[in-house]
Amino acid sequence: MTVLDQAFARCAAEKRAAFVPYITAGDPSLTTTVELVRVLAENGADVIELGVPFSDPIADGPVNQRAAARALAAGTTMSGVLDAVSRCRRAVEVPIVLFTYFNPIHARGIERFAEQAQASGVSGVLCVDLPVEEAEDVVPVFRGRGLDAVFLLAPTSTAERRKRAGVWSSGFVYYVSRTGTTGERAEIPATLESEVKAVRKSTRLPVAVGFGISTPAQVAAVGRVAQGVVVGSALVRVVEEHGASRELSSVLAARMRELSAPLHRRR
Repeated sequence: MTVLDQAFARCAAEKRAAFVPYITAGDPSLTTTVELVRVLAENGADVIELGVPFSDPIADGPVNQRAAARALAAGTTMSGVLDAVSRCRRAVEVPIVLFTYFNPIHARGIERFAEQAQASGVSGVLCVDLPVEEAEDVVPVFRGRGLDAVFLLAPTSTAERRKRAGVWSSGFVYYVSRTGTTGERAEIPATLESEVKAVRKSTRLPVAVGFGISTPAQVAAVGRVAQGVVVGSALVRVVEEHGASRELSSVLAARMRELSAPLHRRR
């Protein structure tokens, strides 16, 4: 079992969904990111998604786009992100999944990236814009280095694509709760439960749902139908609003406890 398998199995044994927070690496700095990962790990995170900033983040909404822009302006690179993960590993055992676009991996070289990611302590990689139809040249390299490859599915995904994602993913499958970009939403889709059931027919892997989840009530609702709940923009906004203050860590910790509480209360 990989560390992601173990994390989801542990949550399943506790009869609850995994809480998966997301922040952008390098926002406001990589040194701060290392501290914030520790905060996430100590306040309810079962798996952590760490975004690699990219200049054309087509899947991201305004909040995460601004975070990527700030991180790039601060000089964040893939090398810096991997070094930050390595520093995180000195104090944090929670699995870390890189949420990235494929261009930074391609530019570095798939084999070189996988080797360095493994050495840094990365647990898995989710390439937002890598179609599962093009997985055959990438997944074996990742798996050869002990990295889980996580693929995205959406409400528009066909049965064939769901099947392929189920075959090529490992660790978990990421289901996008709605079409469009990341960002906080007032409601979760009424059809989410049936959609997650359709995905689960295509894979034995846990299904984590993200995009648009930003309140404890939404976390609780998604946690009843999925095996993982991903919260990003609501946490990235905390970093945006408090990144220049000494209170950032304490405010983020409080927000994490608030959002993850519905899942942990189900133990």
